[in-house]
Amino acid sequence: MTETAPPRHPLAPEPVTNADSASGSAMLFGAVLSGGLVALSLGIYGQVHSPTGQGIAAFGFPAVLPMKAWFATAAFVLGVLQIASALLLWGKVPWSAPAPGSVATVHRWLGTTAFLFTLPVAYHCLWSLGYRSTDTRVLVHSTLGCLFYGAFATKMLVLRIGRVPDSALPLAGGVLFALLVGIWSTSSWWFFQTFGLPGF
Repeated sequence: MTETAPPRHPLAPEPVTNADSASGSAMLFGAVLSGGLVALSLGIYGQVHSPTGQGIAAFGFPAVLPMKAWFATAAFVLGVLQIASALLLWGKVPWSAPAPGSVATVHRWLGTTAFLFTLPVAYHCLWSLGYRSTDTRVLVHSTLGCLFYGAFATKMLVLRIGRVPDSALPLAGGVLFALLVGIWSTSSWWFFQTFGLPGF
């Protein structure tokens, strides 16, 4: 009985062959390095930029902080849904039928929408607050925020590289989601625990 190959993720790059593995590894290293530079640049900007201490548009919320807490929560929830759709695409949900092609489209839009929710939050953090280390939670949150955008840049580059191992994309996505969980835990979750559920 012959074994059938596991289904490939519709978003995955082409598999690596012996002929181009070295080139693919170099390009993968370049993607990781680029993401690291993005994270480092944001951290440096947050350090050297003089925080304004000013607010931004609250998008209908009573204040900026509740808006940030709920926007980050929206990104977190969408991130969970994107992980679920990725599991369907990779065929990692044994009781489900093969995922239809529309799941790939949903997967992309979940990620895009989640990323858009993070932008006002990150803008206020960097522009108004800067990279802060007033306590452990704030320091961890600031660091994770910079790393998140570096990991996002890395994932986007991996998506466009045609010769990387199959494990590169799920690893990049997993790291990105783990950072999002850390950001949410050190901001929104702390905010809700401290101030309740404002904004409703």
